[in-house]
Parts: sequence; C-alpha cells; structure tokens
Amino acid sequence: MKIEISSFTDSRGSGDYNLELSQKRAQSVVSYLINRGIDRGRMIAKGYGESKPVVDCVECTEAQHQQNRRTEFKLISQ
Repeated sequence: MKIEISSFTDSRGSGDYNLELSQKRAQSVVSYLINRGIDRGRMIAKGYGESKPVVDCVECTEAQHQQNRRTEFKLISQ
C-alpha cells in the first residue's frame, strides 16, 4: 500500500511561501510516521500550498482559513 500525504495552506502569505510551508508540513507528517515504524517507501509527501482550498473565499474568516490548512491522506496504490 502506498499513500500520498498532501498538505495545504490558507491563502495568507505569498504563493511561494505557502508552497514551501505545505511541503514542510507534509514532510513532517512523513517523519512522524517513520518514527512510529511506517516504511518510508510507502509514503509520498506533497505540498500544494493554497492551490486547492476547501473554502474558496476572498475575505475569509479565521474559521475558513483553518479549514483550508489541512493534511490529507490519499491511497495511491495497494
């Protein structure tokens, strides 16, 4: 089984900063799971920055920003 660990940011900050931040968050999750015995070869870390918001808003509330800051696990092969 192989999973993609995808991290996302809210729309605050520059696009480049958010992309880098989301990649670091995804990698942190991978590191956490490796430290708990999950094989590194079973995981791919991907940062998407602010490119795929759950809530697409212009003047977002703090709650809306929080919804967009997330990490998702996606099964990519079995």
